[in-house]
Amino acid sequence: MRILIVNTDYPEFLSDLYGREPGLASRSYDDQLRARYDSLFSVADFYSRNLRALGHEARELYINNGPLQRAWAREHGVRLPPPSRPVWRMRRGVLPWRVRVPDKGWELPALLAQVRDFQPDVILNQNAFTIDDAMVRALRPLTRCLVVQHAATPLPDRDWSLYDLAISSFPPTVERFERRGLRAELHRLAFDPSVQDRLGEPDRTIPVSFVGSLHGVHSSRIGWLERVARHADLRIWTSTPEALPSGSPLRERVQGKAWGLSMYRILAASRVTLNHHGDIEPYCNNLRLFEATGVGAALVTDAKPNLSDYFDAGREVADYRSADECAEVVANLLADNERREAMASAGQARTLRDHNWRERMETLVGSFERL
Repeated sequence: MRILIVNTDYPEFLSDLYGREPGLASRSYDDQLRARYDSLFSVADFYSRNLRALGHEARELYINNGPLQRAWAREHGVRLPPPSRPVWRMRRGVLPWRVRVPDKGWELPALLAQVRDFQPDVILNQNAFTIDDAMVRALRPLTRCLVVQHAATPLPDRDWSLYDLAISSFPPTVERFERRGLRAELHRLAFDPSVQDRLGEPDRTIPVSFVGSLHGVHSSRIGWLERVARHADLRIWTSTPEALPSGSPLRERVQGKAWGLSMYRILAASRVTLNHHGDIEPYCNNLRLFEATGVGAALVTDAKPNLSDYFDAGREVADYRSADECAEVVANLLADNERREAMASAGQARTLRDHNWRERMETLVGSFERL
């Protein structure tokens, strides 16, 4: 089976990726793609690599990565529209001034050229917000099956009849798709054991860590973290520190941002790491569950009705129902090295055995084969 995974990246992540490696934008497509995979951001190449290991042909595209996509077009003789266009604006309200503004008109031609080149049996859309109906309609004649993935936020306004299947790691989203008449299946998140090869032997020098966003649906994390921080040596990594109120005591706890490999190193260096699902319906469903346990950190996560589907709370992870209980659980774990280390080891073993991307891809292929 030929499977094409179509995705996008946060602009902030792309700026960080290319800013850390000068000259990357002018290198070959394969070099840039390898740098993207090596960052370990989000699901990296966990889908395509595990699908290939199962005997399938699989590729991943990041359609809003301009340097990457233009490198592919250049190497395949495909001419794309320019990345910006001229517009006239008034300078100081008086003088007309010609400036260039970003133009995404190149994204669809690049994507269509790549799809025609690969000729996939299945296209998996990993971002229904950005990859809109116009793009999907253009893709529809070029593949046998179109599949969309969406997680926990409300469904965007899309023509879902364009798809053959929807997958989601979040049970309520599966139900939302089904109510719209689309076949939908649960596809759970996971961890890739290859991450461990990049970490080495961890030196757990961080007492308590939190890595994550603090704005939007995650803004409720702020009050929770403030209460926990009163009782613990908490260190925070976030890409949205501006979400913190000016007087928040958390401001002095922020260490910077951490994506991909940097995030994994922080988790691996943590004696305890915290998880909070934000203002999402009452189910546990984020990558941090598996990223933290996968690298062997003792995970303290908010109690959810489906947590037992993944872990044995109290033995493999610790859970809490309030900020005060969270602070108490953290204090108890820090005071009891033997219990904390046993929990971290048990959680890691469970993730490596039951919650790995190879197992998830086997399940996903089964879903594709039934279409």
